[in-house]
Amino acid sequence: VTKMPRLEELANVALRVPSILVLDLLYKCDIEGLTDRLKAKNEDMLFKYKYLIWNMYYIGHLVNVVVLILPLRHIVTLYLHVLAALLLYMGHQISKDYVREELQYDYEGPVYLDSLAFNRLFRLCAGQIILSTLCAFLMKTRKVWLFSAHLLPLLARFCAVPRPTLLTVSTFSMGLTGAGAAVFLLSHLFLPYRLARAAYLELVHVEVFELYRLLAVGISLWNQFAVPVLFSVFWFVLFIVQLCSDTMNGNASLGHQGILFFLLTSVSECCATPYALLGLTFVVSYLALGLLNLCKFYLGGYAAVQNENVMHRGVTEGVTLLLLALQTGLLDMQTLQRTFLLSIILFIVVTSTLQSMIEIADPVILALGASRNRSVWKHFRGLSMCLLLLVFPVFMAYKISQFFHMDFWLLILVSSCMLTSLQVIGTMLIYSLFMVELFRTDPIESLDEVIYWVNAISRVLEFLVALCVVAYGAWESLFGEWSWMGASVIIIHSYFNVWLRAQSGWRSFLLRQEAAKKINSLPRATTHQLLQHNDVCSICFQEMSSAVITYCGHFFHGNCLRKWLYVQETCPMCH
Repeated sequence: VTKMPRLEELANVALRVPSILVLDLLYKCDIEGLTDRLKAKNEDMLFKYKYLIWNMYYIGHLVNVVVLILPLRHIVTLYLHVLAALLLYMGHQISKDYVREELQYDYEGPVYLDSLAFNRLFRLCAGQIILSTLCAFLMKTRKVWLFSAHLLPLLARFCAVPRPTLLTVSTFSMGLTGAGAAVFLLSHLFLPYRLARAAYLELVHVEVFELYRLLAVGISLWNQFAVPVLFSVFWFVLFIVQLCSDTMNGNASLGHQGILFFLLTSVSECCATPYALLGLTFVVSYLALGLLNLCKFYLGGYAAVQNENVMHRGVTEGVTLLLLALQTGLLDMQTLQRTFLLSIILFIVVTSTLQSMIEIADPVILALGASRNRSVWKHFRGLSMCLLLLVFPVFMAYKISQFFHMDFWLLILVSSCMLTSLQVIGTMLIYSLFMVELFRTDPIESLDEVIYWVNAISRVLEFLVALCVVAYGAWESLFGEWSWMGASVIIIHSYFNVWLRAQSGWRSFLLRQEAAKKINSLPRATTHQLLQHNDVCSICFQEMSSAVITYCGHFFHGNCLRKWLYVQETCPMCH
């Protein structure tokens, strides 16, 4: 697939946005309410009015969908035709206004004998000729006379046609232009059929297997129409218009409610239709992707952003918002209800984004400590990111607990923030241990054990938080308001956050216990044996001041062999 030039990419998005805006407006139209308020002389006329309105409604949808999926060159041609039609309409309106002014102007003689009338006619003729030339340029033809019907009333006035006749000439010129437009439309009546047939022939000649043809065409259309960018631009246009409207109409409420609630209300107004909700989904995906890339750039520089693609994480946040909005019936709610529900959904999305940021920051911070990197700036960036990920979830939990009454759903949100902060605390503690070892003259022998117990305590705290959430949810379901939704969430939460955590922790504990028993059963090497061996540990390649001897006669550090026995039960040298 050839890549579009920048200007063509811009036009490909900008020229399709109006079609989505019109579809969004049509979706908001209350056609049933309009038809119910109709009045007619009899039932037959009322039925015809309703039939006409509903057909116009469906045709409006069909026309905009067709325009939306047209190839770019045909959309450009369509916009040029519409612009030419608007210019012709403007030319006829100017001629009509001129005729009315002439009827009011008290002068019956030839135009060239009155300087004021002649100057006005000359200026209008020059402007109308330029307008006709511009129409011919837009329609890519040299036949300027085809677009000069609106000049007839001016020519009639110059030829001293009686003033009452000028209205007739003006009406005739408009009819002439209308007839030309009708002939043009009839000559292009089968253009949609030809476009559809060309698209079908192109689909037939796609060189892919039959099973994958539809998927290949779908991906091709997705890229050709730039769907994520298109809906994101559409949503931003919608949001800016809504924000300006709310700002002009609600200055008093802005100061009373606060800027955050004001913005949330504007956002909720911009997700009242499926098109707007889809646009918000793509916007959230791009914002999450940008935030994750910004985190990577802050921690590792430009090279870190180029080396790894995190687009799937941005997509995860957008899909999460879309699924939660559809599941909770966000589109069918009133503005205030939609605002509060949207704030909860966005809170979940932000929490998911913070979790992804921890996944990015955690290995970077631990690598800084373990690699004995002495760059102050890198350590500052890592610690400042950890501080942000520690404080911001707590701040979010505090804010949302002020807005809503504490219940099971709010407890899940607050607990997710607590889990995020606990993970950051565990990472910072391990980082601190690495830094302590860096400034010591001799290494800490049992550092691996300390790190394990720090991780273990952090996981136990996370497990206890999840267990408290499940216990509270079960209590509320049994003795409070029970629902299938709440019960399903408790089951899922119990499995993923309680059972799997407990199973993983217990398995890790048993492995360490078994490895410790095996190490304790091995003999310790004496100083004479170490001097006679005179070699490094074959696991870590460091000097050995103490060692254990396996039954096959190999020397290893006790901690190194313990870590090996976590995953293997044989000797690292001879197996």
